[in-house]
Amino acid sequence: MAISRDKKTELVAELKDALSNAKMTVFAAYDGMSVKDLQELRKAARAEGVKISVAKNRLVRVALGEMDTYKESNPDLTGQLLYAFSDADEVLPASVLDKFARTGATLKMRGGISGDGKVLAEGEVIALAKLPSKNALIGQVISQLLSGVNDSVNALSGNLHALLDGVEANSAKATN
Repeated sequence: MAISRDKKTELVAELKDALSNAKMTVFAAYDGMSVKDLQELRKAARAEGVKISVAKNRLVRVALGEMDTYKESNPDLTGQLLYAFSDADEVLPASVLDKFARTGATLKMRGGISGDGKVLAEGEVIALAKLPSKNALIGQVISQLLSGVNDSVNALSGNLHALLDGVEANSAKATN
């Protein structure tokens, strides 16, 4: 069934909106996935704050061409693709799709487009999926920064305890 021109214009506008707000867009081939699997993927993605969209590749190319940021990007958009958008985190779309692909679904990541228009190859997207989330990385950095402070506090605290033990021992000798 053909899509009317008005509907195509509306879909391109929705794609442009999703792309303009996205920090990362990942696209994956979903050949052979059942409707049930696709619904489960959408549910899992929604829980993480990622939007999954299935659109005609030609409409995505039109949306990319109409935006200054993506005008020069030329990703390989062939085959049945779904698109994962995230406006909160650069890693989330890739990690959500990777996690779902590991459940046995016939989902294969094909590439991605960063928020600044850089096209990412399949290998780069898979490597991105292996990274911890933004909040986990921030937590690790803070932990590393605080470890030196905690070590210093513990060292000084230990010396103070030793000093107090020595003073108590001397006062105990003096009273005997």
